[in-house]
Amino acid sequence: YMGDAVMAFWNAPLDDADHAYHAGEAALRMLGRIHELNEQIAREAEAEGRPHLPMNLGIGIATGSSVVGNMGSDLRFDYSVLGDTVNLASRLEGLTAQLRVLNLTSEATARALDGRLATVEVDIVRVKGKQEPERIFTILGDRSLLTEDGFQVVKERLASLLEAYRSGDFAGAKTRLEQLEPSAAAFGLAGLLETYRERLDNLTSQPPSGEWDGIFDAVSK
Repeated sequence: YMGDAVMAFWNAPLDDADHAYHAGEAALRMLGRIHELNEQIAREAEAEGRPHLPMNLGIGIATGSSVVGNMGSDLRFDYSVLGDTVNLASRLEGLTAQLRVLNLTSEATARALDGRLATVEVDIVRVKGKQEPERIFTILGDRSLLTEDGFQVVKERLASLLEAYRSGDFAGAKTRLEQLEPSAAAFGLAGLLETYRERLDNLTSQPPSGEWDGIFDAVSK
């Protein structure tokens, strides 16, 4: 526990060959539980005649090597993890608010989840403290969502939007965004589209002066 956050890790101290999937599964269960909790406190607020203040959260998941073990001194130590992968997960958690999605995963995590959980690519970012850009994804649901026609359509249209955006075709990206908008809310992507609409409005009114690469520089944590 870290203030208002929780850090969890898999594959230590006991081996877990399916650690990325278990992390993704835990994220979906957390989001499902927070939805149930919000429904409960909304009913309580209505019964008591007070405003409903929903609880929100953001989840960042990264997969990779880390330093794991007892860290500290004879007086105080914790069994914990350190390293670039841990920092990336923390940065992704912070980016959920900027991209308006509930969870974000690294590319390595998304590759491990491919065909097992329903993920879509949402951006390429250069997180604070790193020079190399990271392709990032969000988990929309479990395996059952993969077989739904609506999900495949949304995934393809979002990929088309990102392709136009990264190529500098901002007008084309806006058109693709409008095509995606009617079905986005059902998959939890309405906030993401709002983020891209704001970006595209800014890029249209103030076109980039240098070479455009479509990478988002996250200057804050």
